[in-house]
Amino acid sequence: MTQTYNFNPGPAILPPPVLEQVQRELRDYQGHGMSIMEMSHRAKEYEQINAEAEARIKQLFNLGDDYRVVFLQGGASLQFAMVPLNFLHVGTVADFLMTGSWSEKAYEEAQCIGEVHIVASTSAEQYRRMPQASEMSFSSNVAYVHITSNNTIYGTQWHDWPDVGDRPLIADMSSDILSRPLDAHKFALIYAGAQKNMGPSGVTVAIIRNDLLEQAATSAPKILQYATHVKGKSLYHTPPTFGVYMLNLVLEWIINSGGLAAMEERNQQKAQVVYDVVDRSGGFYVGHAVPESRSLMNATFRLPSQELEQQFVSEAKSLGMVGLGGHRSVGGIRASMYNAMSLEGCTVLADFMDTFLRQNG
Repeated sequence: MTQTYNFNPGPAILPPPVLEQVQRELRDYQGHGMSIMEMSHRAKEYEQINAEAEARIKQLFNLGDDYRVVFLQGGASLQFAMVPLNFLHVGTVADFLMTGSWSEKAYEEAQCIGEVHIVASTSAEQYRRMPQASEMSFSSNVAYVHITSNNTIYGTQWHDWPDVGDRPLIADMSSDILSRPLDAHKFALIYAGAQKNMGPSGVTVAIIRNDLLEQAATSAPKILQYATHVKGKSLYHTPPTFGVYMLNLVLEWIINSGGLAAMEERNQQKAQVVYDVVDRSGGFYVGHAVPESRSLMNATFRLPSQELEQQFVSEAKSLGMVGLGGHRSVGGIRASMYNAMSLEGCTVLADFMDTFLRQNG
């Protein structure tokens, strides 16, 4: 098999051991003579997978019975609407910390449903950093505070969570969930599309604290109420069964690899290898994010010209490194280094960056 280093931002790289197990079980899941894709979501075999995936997420985040985990469809984009439909009541305000394109999209959806307020924004600086506490101004009648934990397009990440007091904190963690330890009890709701760090596209995870769930509106269509999916244990309607099966295997891989502490150590090493080249390039590579806000998941940087950037992406692809083009809205280079990316892959990229600099700098 040709060696390919997959730096795509999502759908993204998956752990090789997981793909190998899926391949072995594809046509015959645990001796049942059929694929998990063919089984009923009401079958005990799938119900066991569903329950195991919830238990593993709670294990990794050290959560108890005061939280529930549900597996949904529609990606984070549907969550942008579901959150305000459930929790943005008349007479309250949804507070947003604006740190990138996905924060903007979440804000725009909430704006269609109720009153919204921008607590702080770094838009004027092209989202090169995360807001400081001194810049934040929260509403008094806040329903919840919404953040995006990692910004794939701009390559920034929250390294210190904002202090929101006793206001419910809701986070879109689509691009860095399970990449590091965190105190999940700080959050009333965490949601994430699986396709970057947890599994294939088509599955969305929502981790909901019971006290927030008790405040949810009942006026939304039933399929858009979190309570519906909690009550149905993610089986209210046919779930993306194969995606949840794969997600469960990824969770098992993370646990067997040492858990979130091991993921963080590995991710720090990988990111450092790439950022070191940027920092010692003498300005040939210019990082988009300020150093203190740099993402461990997505390294974004520019070269002296668009022609050189196109040449960089083309030559890297010829050497087996794919997905390095920056987002169409900002251009440049983006190396996505999710949990499943190996240190070897990042080292190969860093060596190529050094070589490209010597030849073109």
